Amino acid sequence: MVRRSVLFSPGDQPELMRKAPGAGADVVVFDLEDAVAPGQKDEARAAVRGVLDDAEFDPDCEVCVRVNPVGSGAGDDVEAVLSDGGFDAVMLPKTGDADDVATLGRLLDEHDAEAPVLALVESAAGVLNAQSIAAEEPTDALVFGAEDLSADIGATRTDEGTEVLHAREHVVLAASAADVDAIDTVYTDIEDTDGLAAETRFAAGLGFDGKMAIHPAQVAPINDAYTPDPEQVEWAERVLEAKRAADEEGRGVFRVDGEMIDAPLIAQAERIVARANAADR
Repeated sequence: MVRRSVLFSPGDQPELMRKAPGAGADVVVFDLEDAVAPGQKDEARAAVRGVLDDAEFDPDCEVCVRVNPVGSGAGDDVEAVLSDGGFDAVMLPKTGDADDVATLGRLLDEHDAEAPVLALVESAAGVLNAQSIAAEEPTDALVFGAEDLSADIGATRTDEGTEVLHAREHVVLAASAADVDAIDTVYTDIEDTDGLAAETRFAAGLGFDGKMAIHPAQVAPINDAYTPDPEQVEWAERVLEAKRAADEEGRGVFRVDGEMIDAPLIAQAERIVARANAADR
């Protein structure tokens, strides 16, 4: 599964939720947390459930629901929205430790709504506990939230992002160690597509698998930044073809273009082909 672009849609606006998959994101997230005013939570739950129950809603992407934090509405969200299915994953905000993920997993199990969890790490505690959060069984991705983290630690956000770089890299390492996806933070200036593209390329270079989007117009630049160029795809296909031949011949070592290929390069080739396939879907 490829998660290059993760687009949020407010949970209290059903028409926007129905339109969200048309933006071309790999994941759409129906948001019951920050996008919904405290007094509108029940209405949003009903709206999300209504969209999920709509027989005409058949998106060609992963559908995720962002619940409220554990202890602050997650249980009500699971009971009212997730117990009848129709979704693919759950995003957990304010994930501070592995117990938060385990608690959500139990809530989902109690309502026969087992689903992968995208754990949103957006506090000092969450970043420091990222390794154990990623290793928790329900976790399928770590999602980095730079804006809330900056507020939590009292940092000043800058265009360069040096104030969150260490945390960003730590989240990638934790996700990689647990073999789960790493999704990068939002880019808040929805008018600056060049800046978004540059930051997305930087995130990809750090090892992130995708990036969150807060507006449909951000999806295409994010997808483009994660779409490999033809030369990369050709190299990856040669590597995987050579691997298949080596496997048939019982060889564990092989060369491509004069380069010795090992497991990390095979994994890189597989990622390149997966991203190329996602771009062609």
